[in-house]
Amino acid sequence: MTKARLLRLSVVLVSIFMILLIIVYWDNVGTAHFYLHTSFSRPRSPGAIPGITAGEDWEALPDVDEFLAKLLSSSLRQNNSIPQKTEQLLVQGSNKPVVSNLEENVRGYDWSTHKDRNSLDQEKLQVERQRTLREFCANSSFTFPTKERSFDDIPNYELNHLIVDDRHGIIYCYVPKVACTNWKRVMIVLSESLLDQGVPYRNPLDIPREHVHNTSTHLTFNKFWRRYGKFSRHLMKIKLKKYTKFLFVRDPFVRLISAFRSKFELENEEFYRRFAIPMLKLYSNHTNLPTSVSEAFGAGLKVSFSDFIQYLLDPRTEKMTPFNEHWRQVYRLCHPCQIDYDFIGKLETLDEDAAYLLQLLKVDRLLRFPPSYRNRTASSWEDNWFAKIPLAWRQQLYKLYEADFVLFGYPKPENLLKD
Repeated sequence: MTKARLLRLSVVLVSIFMILLIIVYWDNVGTAHFYLHTSFSRPRSPGAIPGITAGEDWEALPDVDEFLAKLLSSSLRQNNSIPQKTEQLLVQGSNKPVVSNLEENVRGYDWSTHKDRNSLDQEKLQVERQRTLREFCANSSFTFPTKERSFDDIPNYELNHLIVDDRHGIIYCYVPKVACTNWKRVMIVLSESLLDQGVPYRNPLDIPREHVHNTSTHLTFNKFWRRYGKFSRHLMKIKLKKYTKFLFVRDPFVRLISAFRSKFELENEEFYRRFAIPMLKLYSNHTNLPTSVSEAFGAGLKVSFSDFIQYLLDPRTEKMTPFNEHWRQVYRLCHPCQIDYDFIGKLETLDEDAAYLLQLLKVDRLLRFPPSYRNRTASSWEDNWFAKIPLAWRQQLYKLYEADFVLFGYPKPENLLKD
């Protein structure tokens, strides 16, 4: 009887082992490069400055997580660095990227050099940003939707903004209207997930915009389920513990202005049909609207900023469909109280933050972050944009985005919330 049980147990263990080997070595998205090295190892001592640690200690994991972690660590130790040939290939990229896309040509880039800031200031800045986030996540008196749920409670479809680079051990949560196009380009170069005539892209700005936002280009957490089945959550947790996790944020109201300008002041067929037509009907009492955005613009039919704010505040909006990612709150996109981010960048300090992050990731020799747009939507515009928005609406809008203001240390816009 005992021998029979041992035999059955052996068969089960061998089967699990074979399945895992197949997952590790035959997945076509790069799991064979499942490197577990990272610039930020956990756990960290209180008050420690983010940096490189050599410790390999792992926090206690459930049995399956521990088994997967040990298996993947042992099988991939021999592949713990980027192939030298690839590294040399990427280093050869030009210092000044070639601007090949119409949008980049039209907007223009700021190619002026920026002096390196004191790294100690950057370290202190990161400590302060992370402290603010963790304090408010732990503060029981500060509440907002989804705050109290665990990572296991987050549905897979809400994890589609977490992009994984297994080659360097990086996870990036992208936030639209916060330099995400160029950060996605960086992730494509690092992960070599897109080829140009059989060769990985070396220069972020060489990557066409339509490929950057193609969902098939990136390995995201929401794809794990169909690739790894019941092991998907375990693999996510392992990567979240071992990989460097970062995101970039922006003043919430300024981000809304930027989203409005991008999607409703420029001709955008998709956003016109999905959002502008309903807004014009509901809030501007228009009927028999043109079916194409070019006809609508030609007739002077455009969504106003007031229409947009009404749409955001309308309780029917969320009932019909969740907020579009371009105006969805950051806490709903990136789950900062469930995921312990190692680096929090801000668009307001993009150049300095990006340079510092690439150094910490040890990829600054491979590429540099594409230069900033010259004409960024500025916080100084808020007064003008909200001048015609009723005070009550502004106050409701702040409550809607309050968590993003508080968690990421943006001051409450008192001048917009009082008469």
